[in-house]
Amino acid sequence: MSEIWDVAAEHVHPLPVTVQPADTDEMGHTNNVVYLGWLERVAWSHSHALGMNMERYRALDAGCVARRNELDYLAPTFAGDELLLGTWIIDNDQRITMWRGYQIIRPSDGKTVMRARTLWVCVDMKRGRPRRQPPEFLAVYKPVGDGSTPA
Repeated sequence: MSEIWDVAAEHVHPLPVTVQPADTDEMGHTNNVVYLGWLERVAWSHSHALGMNMERYRALDAGCVARRNELDYLAPTFAGDELLLGTWIIDNDQRITMWRGYQIIRPSDGKTVMRARTLWVCVDMKRGRPRRQPPEFLAVYKPVGDGSTPA
């Protein structure tokens, strides 16, 4: 069955993840904390694909920190499941914050197992305080889609 992405211009992590036995909890399904790590992994993969790695952040004295995460667990996953991780920028206020959307799909049945979003805040790397996004951020962290997150 083919995967259906919510946003056509998403970034898909180049390597699918396979749920490991250590990723599961006492109920036998993937632990919620593991999903958060996968979201961070695909966010960094997307940023690197856009030319924004930690070295670039340091050179610009600007980076992004998470202020809010919203995760919707839509179906359980289990050890051995292969998953595709996708992400895109939902909205960028062109000042300090941007929303990043995520979708995790199990290709074996084409099911979306998670939708999520994170509010990222641009910060001064030296002081850790919010700051305006540099022009380099605005050039690459552009919203795709209609600015909404599917339910």
